[in-house]
Parts: sequence; C-alpha cells; structure tokens
Amino acid sequence: MRLVLPISVIFLIGAAILFITAQTTQETSKFATPVATTSQPAGVAQTQALTATSTISTSTQEAVSTTTKSTTTPKKPESKPKNQPIAKNPVPPPPTPALSPNQVERTQAPYTTPPESFETIDKVTREALVNILCMPQGGSLRPISGSGVIIEPRGVVLTNAHVAQYVLLSQSAQINLNCTIRTGSPAAYRWKAIVLYIPPKWVEEHYREINADRTSGTGEHDYALLLLVNDVSGQPITTPLPYLSPETRQNVAFLGDYVLVAGYPAEFVGGLVTQQSLYAATSISTIRELLTFTVETIDVFSVGGVIQAQGGSSGGPVVNAWRKVVGLITTTSEGATTAERDLHALNVSYIDRDLTAQTTKGLDAILASDVNRLAREFSRETGPDLVQKYLEYLTWFLCKNQKV
Repeated sequence: MRLVLPISVIFLIGAAILFITAQTTQETSKFATPVATTSQPAGVAQTQALTATSTISTSTQEAVSTTTKSTTTPKKPESKPKNQPIAKNPVPPPPTPALSPNQVERTQAPYTTPPESFETIDKVTREALVNILCMPQGGSLRPISGSGVIIEPRGVVLTNAHVAQYVLLSQSAQINLNCTIRTGSPAAYRWKAIVLYIPPKWVEEHYREINADRTSGTGEHDYALLLLVNDVSGQPITTPLPYLSPETRQNVAFLGDYVLVAGYPAEFVGGLVTQQSLYAATSISTIRELLTFTVETIDVFSVGGVIQAQGGSSGGPVVNAWRKVVGLITTTSEGATTAERDLHALNVSYIDRDLTAQTTKGLDAILASDVNRLAREFSRETGPDLVQKYLEYLTWFLCKNQKV
C-alpha cells in the first residue's frame, strides 16, 4: 500500500510552527496517489498505471496538515524509459509502435515548433508562478502556504482545491482569514484573489479534513481556479499578466518526456521564513509513471523524488519544453526526504475532462469566457453553500475541543 500526501504547508504562528494543505513540488500540500476508482486526494482511492510508449514528467510535495493514502499500489508501466542525462534542450522521444487495446498511445507531433531550452522554460515559468499564503486571525484554522500558476493573462490561476478552499473561506465575513497571492523570489505580496471554480464534489468529500493533520486520498477532483481581482493596495490589476497556457489535449505529456516542475516548497524552512523570505524552486525531471482513476485515460503522472516533493508545492505547475502546463502538483508518497518520495501531478487533460463533466465547460472554454462574470456567479450561486459546510463543521470542531 502506498501512502500519498497532498502538498500544502501549514504553519502555526506561536510556540509551534506547522504547515498545512497543498504541498506539491516542495512544501505546499500533501498528495494522494490516484487509483483505479475515482477518489480525492483527501480520500482513499486506488490507482493503476497505464502502459505507454512515450514519457511524461511531474513533481509534488507534502505539508504537515494533509496526508493522503491510496489503498492500492499503482502498477508500473510495462516498460520504463532508461535513465538519461538531462540536456539543456532535450530531444523528444522518437515515435513508438502502435499499442494494444489496453494501452495508451502518445499523440504524435503535437507541436509545429521546436522545443525551447529549459533555461527559457525556467524563466517564463517563474514569471507565471505564484505563492498562495493564507493567515487566520484567531479561530481554529491554521496558516497555509501553497503554489499556483497563472494560465490566462487576465489573472486566472490554476491550483489545487485543497489550497483554494482557504481562499474560498477568506471570502466569508464569518471567517477571519486573509489570503494573499505572492510572486517572485523571495515571494512578495502582490494580489488578492477570489474563487472562480472549485469542484463541489471535492468540497463535499473533504471539508471535514480542513483541520486534519493527515488525510488520505488520491488527488481526484483536487484542482481549482482562482481569479486575481486587484493588487494588495486595492488598485486594479495591470494586464496582461505573465502566464503559461494549459495543454488540455490527451496523451501529449508522456513517459520519458522532460518537464520542469515548479513551486514554493516550504515544509523544511519554518513559518517565519515562509512569511518573510520564501523562494521559488524549479527542477527538471522526466515523467516516470502514467496513472489513471479509471482504466483508459492518463489522469496522473509521476515525476520522482524532486525537491518539490514537499509541503507548499501543491498547486505548482509541471511545464513541458513548449511552455505548456501539462501537470498540476497534487500528491506525494511518504518519505523522510524529498529524494525518498515520489511526486505526482494531475494531468491537465484530466482537469479539462473533469471540468467538462462537472460544469459542461472545459478549461479552454472557461478561459475564453467572461471570467469575471463566471467568478461572480460562482460566489453568488455555489460558494455560499460550500462555505456553510465548512462553517457548520468548524463550529462543531470548536465546541468539541472546548469541551475537551
């Protein structure tokens, strides 16, 4: 049985400093490994690997407050790519033979332009990378730090649901919680955000884990969209913002592909450093495994024991050599060090499919829409019911602990 952790950092200001919720590449959230049945990073689920003839890459990390378990160990691909040195401008794997019906096949020649160097990919990824820091002012919630990436020039941010749930709660007048979007190295306070979309299915399955030290799950439905609404002084945002486009097509990210994993790992640095001098981190890796929540789609992939496999990295992007976000850091296996862990990322094509199933609009369609209107509609029609679930649970939680 493999244990996977969502990757977010929770830190308590005071005698104890902890990190909670959304670690991906380094310290943003804890993950769960995907399984054959659909389930969430905060819930138990099983996952299996798909056999494939190409390679992909991902990264992820764990934080102190959310941990996830999978009930079944993912199966390894029938064949693995050989370890290869990481080149500045790696060449994509050659075409592979046709696969049997129970396998998946790489999309051939998805781009008409040559790959860029990872020095360039690192630069543009850091410009689009954000840190999400949420600080409660009293109450039972803990501070958290997670990652995200701007995927649209008007300020749409892709991150994990286990990170975005705090932004959702910060929008309630009944919860004294302040969330700020930071960028740069060290992370500097830049913007305020609201929730554009968070899967109600994920909230329904995981809202009771908002204060859990460790939770179990696979990462299913663990994604969300935020919208930057103004800067920290209340002034309108100057657009267009630096961004990376999401790759929503099937089987583009594949076994052996070189990828850049990025995030704001914070699990090992402490609460004060996280607040005052948190630095972004990037790693080049390859896609090691292809995993599925069902039987025939690549929903999750593994990128190995990169530095982002720690709390605070949750919600960070996995980017290919064409500036496309192909994965979202979500969960990691257990391990005392990042080298002993295995980081998993949600395939962006899975996020697109799941969004379509939940809302009838895929990711590309949402980004082409009036995102301000969609965010207002979510805040008015869906958000209040989701927040109420948390409020009722937190009230019960507080009463229970006062009695103890």
